[in-house]
Amino acid sequence: MIEFSSVEYRHPNGIIALRDIDLKIRTGEVLVIVGENGAGKTTLIKHTNGLLKPSNGKVTVFNADTKDESIANLSRKVGIIFQNPDHQIFSESVENEVKFALKNFGFKEEAISERLEWALNFFDLERYRTTSPMLLSGGEKKRLCIASVLAWDPDVVVMDEPTVGQDFIQKERLTKIIQMLVSKGKTVVIVAHDIEFIWPLQPRVIVMCGGKIIADNKAGKIFQERELLDKARIVKPQLQELSEKI
Repeated sequence: MIEFSSVEYRHPNGIIALRDIDLKIRTGEVLVIVGENGAGKTTLIKHTNGLLKPSNGKVTVFNADTKDESIANLSRKVGIIFQNPDHQIFSESVENEVKFALKNFGFKEEAISERLEWALNFFDLERYRTTSPMLLSGGEKKRLCIASVLAWDPDVVVMDEPTVGQDFIQKERLTKIIQMLVSKGKTVVIVAHDIEFIWPLQPRVIVMCGGKIIADNKAGKIFQERELLDKARIVKPQLQELSEKI
């Protein structure tokens, strides 16, 4: 579905952010990307819908080379939810924020109305329908960004630190959303520092360090490797720590 082949990305200032990335993201899986700040996680996911193009190597999305496709075409299939909601939100009201992409992707008015109502109600945003998104709390902005992307039903949902600003109830809701997406055959990619959140999902995990992928395995295997965790500055999940002690 999404494949990175010998990908290198060099910033305009010359700094290399990704080095020799080979990665296949498969249909219907939950893939979590972990690693310390500056490891290249966000740079990697920005390649999944063409926001960034590789300096060397190749990224294909549904067999299309991202260098040959527009961001708009790729985004219809791969929706990214940014870590900072202020980098994503721009409309004058919550309602229009959700409707914007639906209109641009050519949804009919009836479908737009149905998807808007679902998004506002499911993410507890109905009371903010006419409110400026800039007046929402950080957690509410994050929910709005997630709602806006899920409304157009992309095949791949990419979430950059989705639990930031979310309380326990919202995290539980987000877990159910991820499980629902996977049950529908969707692919979910998550960049996360919140190890306790991702652990119950038991996803495939890739570990990044210095712009490289240094490990790729199931969560249960990754979080048993103390040397690897120390190198990437990752904390072992409390549930696994407890299980090992018992």
